[in-house]
Amino acid sequence: QVQLQESGPGLVKPSQTLSLTCTVSGASITTSYYAWSWIRQPPGKGLEWMGVIGFTGITGTSPSLKSRTSISRDTSKNQFSLQLTSVTPEDTAVYYCATWEITTGDFGSWGQGTQVTVSS
Repeated sequence: QVQLQESGPGLVKPSQTLSLTCTVSGASITTSYYAWSWIRQPPGKGLEWMGVIGFTGITGTSPSLKSRTSISRDTSKNQFSLQLTSVTPEDTAVYYCATWEITTGDFGSWGQGTQVTVSS
């Protein structure tokens, strides 16, 4: 069973860069069975897909966040990361990492989520 755990600061100041890491166990992030996603949920709103990194390392990001978002990976640590630049209070959300299952075309395992608040 794949397990994911998000980590990073819970408080970020406006205009700074939000950096989160997802540590994966139970599967290699280079396996072709999965891609690895970041999703967030602002307070009182629905889930928002932010981006994905595939098993080859190729990334894709939401058009609405593309200019501020980058996703990378460290295969030696079996981790993938999210960076969101120039944050504002509107980026306050619970951030999740999750698997995207190639065979089913759906999200599979999720991390528990981490609250990030953008405030001065």
